[in-house]
Amino acid sequence: MSDQKNTNHQSIGKFEDTRYEKIHNITYNSAQVASILVAEEIALLIREKQQQETFCVLGLATGSSPIKVYEELVRMHKEEGLSFYNVITFNLDEYYGMDKNNIQSYFYFMHEHLFNHVDILPDNINIPDGNIASDKLRQYCIDYEMKIKKVGGLDFQLLGIGRTGHIGFNEPGSHLKSETRIITLDHITRVDAAPSFFGIENVPRKAITMGIGTVKNAKRIVLLAWGVNKSKVIKKTIEGEISADVPATYLQEHGNTTFILDEEAAANLTRIKTPWLVTSCVWDLSLKLKAVVWLSNLLKKPILKLTDKDYNTNGMSGLLMQEGSAYDLNIKMFNKLQNTITGWPGGKPFADDAKRPERADPSKKRVLILSPHPDDDVISMGGTFDRLLKQGHDVYVAYQTSGNIAVSDEEALKFAEVSKEINTDSIKINEIIEFIKNKKRNESIDSLEVRHLKGIIRKRESLAATRYLGLSDENVYFLNLPFYETGTIKKGNLKDEDIAIMTSLIDRIKPHQIYAAGDLADPHGTHKVCLDALFKALEDLKNEQYMDNCWVWLYRGAWHEWESHEIEMAVPLSPDQILRKRHAIFYHQSQKDGVMFQGDDSREFWVRVEDRNRLTAKKYNDFGLADYAAIEAFKRYHF
Repeated sequence: MSDQKNTNHQSIGKFEDTRYEKIHNITYNSAQVASILVAEEIALLIREKQQQETFCVLGLATGSSPIKVYEELVRMHKEEGLSFYNVITFNLDEYYGMDKNNIQSYFYFMHEHLFNHVDILPDNINIPDGNIASDKLRQYCIDYEMKIKKVGGLDFQLLGIGRTGHIGFNEPGSHLKSETRIITLDHITRVDAAPSFFGIENVPRKAITMGIGTVKNAKRIVLLAWGVNKSKVIKKTIEGEISADVPATYLQEHGNTTFILDEEAAANLTRIKTPWLVTSCVWDLSLKLKAVVWLSNLLKKPILKLTDKDYNTNGMSGLLMQEGSAYDLNIKMFNKLQNTITGWPGGKPFADDAKRPERADPSKKRVLILSPHPDDDVISMGGTFDRLLKQGHDVYVAYQTSGNIAVSDEEALKFAEVSKEINTDSIKINEIIEFIKNKKRNESIDSLEVRHLKGIIRKRESLAATRYLGLSDENVYFLNLPFYETGTIKKGNLKDEDIAIMTSLIDRIKPHQIYAAGDLADPHGTHKVCLDALFKALEDLKNEQYMDNCWVWLYRGAWHEWESHEIEMAVPLSPDQILRKRHAIFYHQSQKDGVMFQGDDSREFWVRVEDRNRLTAKKYNDFGLADYAAIEAFKRYHF
């Protein structure tokens, strides 16, 4: 690395190169912490330029990744006097055919998150015009490019990365020296944007974007990547060969680029996923299990059949030296996995629990199941839910948000029209019907009455599902955490009021077990905020005596399962329980067909979760353990 590179890199963290990695990168355990550090680097640059009495030229990105960076810059402006009077900005891209006042436009995004809250001069803000006439588009792109060059180029470029490997909207196939231009969006990119547009059919097909060459000319580049959804493309970008198929790999040729990652986004990097292939390891129990599970999967051999040669030829000779032989190691790790399996998720009464994942006492536990949306409980742990009830535990369910944003207008209209048939004179129902019929897609935020109706739909579906499983209505709570109630895809920040609601509920129930969603595929999404609310509530309550006997188990959502070596409790499901779980999910009818936020997986939720549970069971069987129909998996959170 050059001296200049070292100086810039040290401003946001320390990194040790590995033989697999071709781009400087730093991993943090929190996207929030990482975002603050990136904001501090930008602020430092702005202040240095002010001392030099010159402009600071920033290239800016949109999407969920930089939101916390912008929030911190706004805070620094308001609380620390950071001024933007000398800042000139150029945004990477904009949807083509998009009016700047549309809430989905990047013009709207940037003003909402940054420009409206700082003292930047309006004339210094540059965002591609999505409404430029087609016959003027070529010259417009040339002018945008020339404007960047006229101010001396970009001092700092902030980037996100798409699952296709795009930076800006430079999709696969983009040329190394490409400049600002119009481009057709990849299908995966449009799928990822679909939730914000209430369906892929509403996502624009084209966009204006800075080119790869424009980005690479920046003096400093920082790319942000959060969440497990980005882990595969991050590995390709950092460790793979330079290729137009993954445009972000072109950044390997830039001398002053840093990737800022959270642990989920970095999870597939070789030094993290298989560190024994990179360096010598300190072999604690968790790393031993991770290595043995990886080797079993790699060689497609049951754990008890792994040999000394298998370990030695796959970078684990140091582990064998410590353990003595493959035979001894295999038995230890096999038993470790076997001890995660239990048909008694609330603990088996009056049994020896030394090797069981849950305590035997008390034999009847108070169990609180937290569900971020009104269907995550049955989707993610419906079989375990059912078993806890059948085994006599005192079960409570709390739906943390209303989930109203996920109810389609068509579904709401159906219920409103049914209500009108029953009560033809209802003014409120008529207003709801009129609003929905006249609503402009992607532009209007639902009225409070429409949001209330959509919330009721999800509430009643939830009660139908919990009644089916045998839970009394008195044990079901609808928290309606305020952070969620914005009426838009973008949610508010977690507030004291949200935490107080969580704290009050836990204090009222005084649970022995809490089950919560640990699915962080989208670290800025509802699941993450709901989990943060729980963690903060636990922090507030940790000194209460009853909390000494409270265990927290995390389940995953409909998209991802815990890695096999991470699972600490595996609850097998019988074929009958799989069917009961499926029927419970079916009660959430508004989410069953044409669900709005299913991501890039076209399968319905009940199908994908059954496939996931069966795959978990198959993995256990492949390790040489018993053959179950399906398994729900949990990881314990220690607070």
